Amino acid sequence: MDSTLRLHADPLPYRRLVGCLIYLTSIRPDIAFAPQQLSQFMSNPTKAHHNAAIKVLCYLKSCPKKGLVFRKNCNTQIRGFSDAGWATCVDSRRSITDYCFFIGNFLVSWKTKKHNTVSQSSSEAEYRALAATTCVAMAYLSP
Repeated sequence: MDSTLRLHADPLPYRRLVGCLIYLTSIRPDIAFAPQQLSQFMSNPTKAHHNAAIKVLCYLKSCPKKGLVFRKNCNTQIRGFSDAGWATCVDSRRSITDYCFFIGNFLVSWKTKKHNTVSQSSSEAEYRALAATTCVAMAYLSP
């Protein structure tokens, strides 16, 4: 075996690239899925992960005029919506929370998450969903 052969590449460039892609999701929500998937391999990325990140860059380069544009006089009101499906998960009977946020007419954040605990009622599931959504809203509104 060649003693100069490196089996594991330095993950730092990959981490920087994925970090930049995550930052870009604030103005390019169309790429949000890719950085989320790529960020799961930050500790031990392979060449395939790096190539996938490069493909996202190629996509961004191919359509530079897409994205969110906020004009001076546009509506920048933040609106959030949440919902909970009580005992929606067939396997665990846990509820599932969905929420989304809009700035003006632009969807800027969304998430679906299974609750950590089993809710005893649909009211409790809705309350948990609202509490989670409020925490995210406060993160948007804090300076």
